[in-house]
Amino acid sequence: MLTNEDVLVVVPAFNEAMSVAGVVKEVAQAAPRAHILVVDDGSTDATAAAARDAGAEVVTNVFNLGVGGAMRVGFRYAAARHFRVVVQVDGDGQHDPRDLARLVDALEDKPHPEVVIGARFAGEGDYEVPVMRRWAMRLLARYLSGVAHVKLTDVTSGFRAHNRAAIDLFARTYPADYLADTVESLVIAVENGGVISQVPVSMRSRTGGAPSQNTGRAAMYLARVSLMLLIALFRHRAPRSTEEAA
Repeated sequence: MLTNEDVLVVVPAFNEAMSVAGVVKEVAQAAPRAHILVVDDGSTDATAAAARDAGAEVVTNVFNLGVGGAMRVGFRYAAARHFRVVVQVDGDGQHDPRDLARLVDALEDKPHPEVVIGARFAGEGDYEVPVMRRWAMRLLARYLSGVAHVKLTDVTSGFRAHNRAAIDLFARTYPADYLADTVESLVIAVENGGVISQVPVSMRSRTGGAPSQNTGRAAMYLARVSLMLLIALFRHRAPRSTEEAA
């Protein structure tokens, strides 16, 4: 439960000095006894100082590794300190920490990896994205629904809860490539006997920084998603050895 010190909230943040303090304070209010770790992913602004002043523990990456690299740091931190739950919350203020309880309560703490996704398109709020980006998200959701054998609507959401088995798995294997932190991580969990589920959450506007959504970037996102799917299909469905192919 969120009143338990076994919950670690990991906030990957890159140049989020304008918003990260507010995120830390909201998380602390929603989960007063949870531990908050901000992974400052090579920021060039005052992200680390703002997070520390707000009460979070801060780990700073010397170079920008991307969300996947930052979360790998968070999972290793959690595994080394024996946390039972890791919740990922983005540092831009779009995730509502009041939904933390929904994600954590959906975990069953089984011996196999569990990931609970906070889904933006599952009946809560009115979060909108450009049409091409939405198509790409639906394409990914359809693919992952088939892999996980459960209907998923928002597999790129960065609002997630993980149980102890998932923490141990991702401390060793969490991918850092573009989109792999959200998409391929779920494939890795399933391949290791894991269970994926989702709960509806609402999204908010960014409280700082610049949004990345425009027509050109949405088209590029769709192209990258298509390439990512081809790579994932090859990497996870092709025989891995002569014995497996026989």
